[in-house]
Amino acid sequence: MAERRLLVLFGSQTGTAQDTAERVGREAKRRHLRCRVEALDSCDVASLIHEPLVVFVCATTGQGDPPDNMKMFWRFLFRKNLPAGSLCQLDYAVLGLGDSSYPKFNFVAKKLHKRLLQLGGSPLLPVALGDDQHDLGPDAVVDPWLVALWDKILALYPLPPGLEIISPDVRLPPRYTLHYLPEDSPHPNHDLLQLAAPGAAPCQLQPFAARLLSNQRVTAQGHFQDVRLIEFDITGSGITFSAGDVVMIQPQNCPEDVQEFCQLLCLEPHRRFVLEPTEPGTSLPPLLPQPCTIQYLVTHYLDISCVPRRSFFELLAYFSTNELEREKLQEFSSAQGQEELYSYCNRPRRTTLEVMWDFPHTTSAIPADYLLDLIPRIRPRSFSIASSMLAHPERIQILVAVVRYKTRLSKPRRGLCSTWLASLNPEQGDVRVPLWVKKGGMKFPADPATPVIMIGPGTGVAPFRAAIQERVALGHRGNCLFFGCRHKSKDFYCQTEWEELVTKGLLTLFTAFSRDQEEKVYVQHRIRENGRLVWELLSSGNAHIYLAG
Repeated sequence: MAERRLLVLFGSQTGTAQDTAERVGREAKRRHLRCRVEALDSCDVASLIHEPLVVFVCATTGQGDPPDNMKMFWRFLFRKNLPAGSLCQLDYAVLGLGDSSYPKFNFVAKKLHKRLLQLGGSPLLPVALGDDQHDLGPDAVVDPWLVALWDKILALYPLPPGLEIISPDVRLPPRYTLHYLPEDSPHPNHDLLQLAAPGAAPCQLQPFAARLLSNQRVTAQGHFQDVRLIEFDITGSGITFSAGDVVMIQPQNCPEDVQEFCQLLCLEPHRRFVLEPTEPGTSLPPLLPQPCTIQYLVTHYLDISCVPRRSFFELLAYFSTNELEREKLQEFSSAQGQEELYSYCNRPRRTTLEVMWDFPHTTSAIPADYLLDLIPRIRPRSFSIASSMLAHPERIQILVAVVRYKTRLSKPRRGLCSTWLASLNPEQGDVRVPLWVKKGGMKFPADPATPVIMIGPGTGVAPFRAAIQERVALGHRGNCLFFGCRHKSKDFYCQTEWEELVTKGLLTLFTAFSRDQEEKVYVQHRIRENGRLVWELLSSGNAHIYLAG
């Protein structure tokens, strides 16, 4: 009998596709299939020719782009020299997650499905196109598609004699078992950041621990928005970048939330543990030291401030000893309960920690073994680099608006990364931030004669500050910037810097201060007023236009 094994591969930018892929993995286990779930770029693409059965779960980002964790796979798959029949033994299915308000809706899933077909693969089902815009979200497509998928797979790989599908009422084992170490066992200090290996370019799995040099508020004290210009020292990191590139920062939870979480779950922060995979072949979570403390796990790894997904409520319901709480959790994890879940969780942006407060009986019964199944990993955040290496060697500067807003919940919502960064004080010793750099989507012209028109209201001006610094250092003229904010006296970022460049004739600057007069004035008004100049730069100067928000 053919080996009953399934590979689930995902390309995920915000975690939705990964969450869906893990759901496919759980459903496969209920059908006694040997199943691996991994990111497309973690998988050896050449080994696909030996895989009999693969489900691809892919999001589409930006203007029809593949997510970061499938870019290498994407490049390989579209190589011209791949033989037409190379995947002739592969049965596959593609599940796409997208948003129909974008013109290239589910572009990646459609293109992947077509390419696998060209390479000789056999589709089990037509490509599924999950849509964020649907009233029930992508699940409106995903739920029925999965029912059809399992019918197809079980027809090809029937259940072995004597085995039945594991009922949804039965809790599956956790991915890892958490073994506490005796309190007196020796412990090396693992709670330090794992630094990038010498010579290796820093990346998500090996970030560089950059020293924080300055953290300066650039909006007036009385202004409602707190915006920071933050500078890091990257000496010795080997990091290089150019204007338009992006720095990725790995944030951490605040100490108050960590303490609250440990109290709610009756966890001892300083207890040390090692993780052991439940199934052979499961790799350990990246970036978690072994052994590790509960404190480190909750501070650096578990995203307790994210808005929980449907799968969180589904798993949580299994631990509930309280009938009322269990019924509510089951409702939130059912297809019919999605509208109510949206109102409870997504609309007010309720965090995982706050949900746990609302279900105290269930929360106190969560076994520590299930923490990594229940709560996703903290995702890195991206920021446009706001400085040039030519102007500031061995430094990275970013412009950060501290995210804080109100919903119907009494406590204001706070952005995890921006709040953490704003709280850091370089005068309190050696403050380190884990980061790495990624190529950005903006490329500035190499020809010094090509003028550049940059439109950057608010913190959207960050990549243009890097570009202007770089172009000025290279002697490129023709720099034209449209900048907009509310008030000249309150949130005109980098004012002195721009004015100096204007005085030297190195920058043409147009500003729109929307609230400084009766009539609101925005950058588009300034562009219209200066239409003749803009047209001249475009028609005779072959100018490039860049826009960042």
